[in-house]
Amino acid sequence: MLPIERPGKIVCVGLNYHAHAEEQGRTAPEQPVLFAKWATSLIGPGEPIRLPSISAAVDHEAELGVVLGARVKGVSVESALEAVRGYLCANDVSARDLQRADRQFTRAKSLDTFCPIGPSLVPATEVPDPQALWIRCLVNGEARQDSTTADMVFSVAELIAFASQAITLEPGDLLLTGTPGGVGEFRDPPVYLRDGDEVTVEIEGVGTLTNPVRAEVLEM
Repeated sequence: MLPIERPGKIVCVGLNYHAHAEEQGRTAPEQPVLFAKWATSLIGPGEPIRLPSISAAVDHEAELGVVLGARVKGVSVESALEAVRGYLCANDVSARDLQRADRQFTRAKSLDTFCPIGPSLVPATEVPDPQALWIRCLVNGEARQDSTTADMVFSVAELIAFASQAITLEPGDLLLTGTPGGVGEFRDPPVYLRDGDEVTVEIEGVGTLTNPVRAEVLEM
């Protein structure tokens, strides 16, 4: 069950951790890289991430999710966090082979079940500094990503301000703030999610989100 109502928009950010850019041999971007993820990709804690038949390279991305609580357009960095309703754990699941084929993000990251969130929405008042949170991703209990939100290239406040220059952000909208280094795609050799795996995203002060991984079952 989803911990929030289905949002009108899911705004995502690419290359927003220094270590994630470095593992790709890339420099950090000069401004946030925004893309969209469709709301039909959302699932809640305990629900299965389904491995689609059209991909053989499904990867995990632990992320801090930010839920807006106010309508903002052109908000300043200094005032941006006032618009935050709360925070949750998120997993920006990605089909890397589709991403490479399309040379963009939308299809590869918007497949059904590719946006687990949860376990619950933590009020913004209980997270005094979103840039000082330990964040991890574990697969079958093994730590794959282990970092801190202090490694973000652009802070949560900067992301909200930047996005709101172009897009009106509304109450209930979900912002995914990027992933740390350690994803499966850039390991040697690459390691992707498999049927039977269990993926956990842990964020200090926000919670623990766990989802099983299952092969897609197509209806006949």
